Amino acid sequence: MPVLSAVRRQEPLGWGSCLVFLAALALAFTVSGTLLAVQGKPALQALWLLVESAFGSRYALEDCLIKAVPIFLCSLGVGLTFRLQVWNIGAEGQFALGAVGATWAALTFPGWPWYALLPFMLLCASAAGGLWGAIPAVLRLKLRANEIIVTLMLNYVGILILDFLVYGVWKDPASFGFPMTSEFVPAAVVARIGDTRLNWGLLLCLAVGMLMSVFLRSTRLGFELRACGENVRAARYARMPYSFLVVLVMVVSGALAGWAGFLEASATLGRLQPSIMSGYGYTAIVVAWLANLNPLVIAVASFLLAGVRVGMETLQLDLQVPAAFGGIMEGSILLAVLAGGFFSRYRLHLRRAA
Repeated sequence: MPVLSAVRRQEPLGWGSCLVFLAALALAFTVSGTLLAVQGKPALQALWLLVESAFGSRYALEDCLIKAVPIFLCSLGVGLTFRLQVWNIGAEGQFALGAVGATWAALTFPGWPWYALLPFMLLCASAAGGLWGAIPAVLRLKLRANEIIVTLMLNYVGILILDFLVYGVWKDPASFGFPMTSEFVPAAVVARIGDTRLNWGLLLCLAVGMLMSVFLRSTRLGFELRACGENVRAARYARMPYSFLVVLVMVVSGALAGWAGFLEASATLGRLQPSIMSGYGYTAIVVAWLANLNPLVIAVASFLLAGVRVGMETLQLDLQVPAAFGGIMEGSILLAVLAGGFFSRYRLHLRRAA
């Protein structure tokens, strides 16, 4: 009787991996189109509208880059923890605390010049996000708490802290009852680049991405991080600082998510309000896996997922597609690409049973 089994490839698939990736994307779009057709929407027209509205004009491309900045920073941090096989699902809460830290600095010291206030806001965002990331790391090491559960629960706590402040002590009296802080002073707002809608946070992302790539490939600590992620027991036997690395990656991950919160509050909104929580921290998990945890590929994946978000906004307005469809599409892309990764590493072999 024939038996189908998976055999690990002895050599990399090479360019075939690109074909597998494209086939996975085609499958994800086919599934998404089918779901649209079931709802009575014109599937091909909707998918084309999604792509055109995301990448078909300068305004759309700027919108994609604006949304890609927080996704990239959160994804970079999440990917760093995943390399160590520490599962940080808490970028959303760390993003919220980063926005809170930056807002505290902006509201407390509005008289400072921009060259002092903006770095201080970045420092406060880093400290708040990094502290929020350190909590599950310490609980994992000292109490063996599951970091997936702890980081996930801390997301809700972080978001509620943000809501508590904007509905309470930080609420602007002149906001006509809407939950938001007063507008940041000009010195607390990250400036735009030229006559575009892009801000200088985009260059910060480029610099951080390159530094992260160099750190992982060319430093001793980066090598130890990768080694501990591959085999914890062997790393401990080699006396590598595993506990220190767990705390380090969680703090850095939280700080990067905090930077994303700072840029979103300062450059995009110019104040703190509940709408700042757009699910960037959860999208970061999808992006990190799509990019196979590679910092440079994360930049491309962040831009593409930002494009999906921009395109979904148009579909909601023009075709009345439910907002939840965006999450379904992101999940379909992730599952399809992960399934495609299986065929990049294994091949199916048909043999007869003995």
